[in-house]
Amino acid sequence: MRGITRISISFLLASIPLISAGCSVSQTRYDDLVLANRTLEEQVVRLESERDASDANLQSALNELSRTRAELGNMQQGQGQLHGDLDQLNRDYNELLQRVSQLQIGPLPQQVQEDLARLSATYPDILTFDARLGMLRFASDLTFDSGKDTLKSEAADTIRAVAGVLGSSDASGLEVRIVGHTDNVPIRYSRAQHPTNTHLSVHRAISVQNALVSAGVDPVRIQVAGYGEYRPLVANQAGGTRENRRVEMFLVPMPEITVPVDAATTAVGEMTTETVDDYDEPMK
Repeated sequence: MRGITRISISFLLASIPLISAGCSVSQTRYDDLVLANRTLEEQVVRLESERDASDANLQSALNELSRTRAELGNMQQGQGQLHGDLDQLNRDYNELLQRVSQLQIGPLPQQVQEDLARLSATYPDILTFDARLGMLRFASDLTFDSGKDTLKSEAADTIRAVAGVLGSSDASGLEVRIVGHTDNVPIRYSRAQHPTNTHLSVHRAISVQNALVSAGVDPVRIQVAGYGEYRPLVANQAGGTRENRRVEMFLVPMPEITVPVDAATTAVGEMTTETVDDYDEPMK
C-alpha cells in the first residue's frame, strides 16, 4: 500500500505541469496542491511508522504468548509431579500412622496413654503427663494451699477425672504409686500437723490417695510415699522453688496378689486377738 500511495502522489505531481500547460491554473491553486501533496507524504510516513510499531508490538505479544504457553505446560507437568509426590506422601504417612498405632510408646496401654494425654491437655495448669515414664505430675501450688494437705476444688476435679481413666478396663492391670515432694523451705505455721517437709509430702500423697479411693479406685491398687525436699527437680532457691513442690503419680503393672484382702485382714485379726494387751494399740 505504501508503494501505491507514493505512485499516486508522484502521478499527481507529474500531472501538475500538464495541467498548467493545458489550462490556466493560478499560482495559489498550484501552491495549495503542492502543500496538500507534502501533507499526504508526511501522513504516509507517520502511518508507516505506526504500522511498523504495531507489527513490533504484535510480534512481541506473540512471543510472550508462546513463552506463557510453554511455562503453562511446564507448570502443568510440575503440578502432575506434585500430585504424584503428594499421593506418595499420603501413602507413607498412612503407613507410618499404622505402624505407630501398633506400637506401645511407654509402659502404659495405648488407650490409657491417649486418655491421660487428653486429660493433661484439659488441665494443663495443674497436670502434666510423661508417657515415657507412665507418670502424672500435679503442681502442688495449684493442688494444695501453702503448708497444707487439703486438695483444692479444681485439683479434686482433676483427680476424679484421673480416677475415671484408672477405672477403665484398659487400666485395670495397673497400680498407682503416689509420691509427694516439697522444696527445702522449713514448715512454719502447720508444724503441728506436718512436723517436717517429709511429713507434708506424705500427707499430700495420702490426700490424693483418699480422693482416688473416694472416686472408686480400689485402695489395694495404691501406694503412697513422700521424699520431702530430698529429690528436687531443680536446685532449690532461697524463698522457695515452685518446680520442686509437686505430687507425682506413677502407673505401673499391678503385682499378683495371692491372698484376698478380706481374708488377710481376718487372719491378722484372729492371730492378734489373743495377744493384744487391753492397754496397747494393736499393731498397724
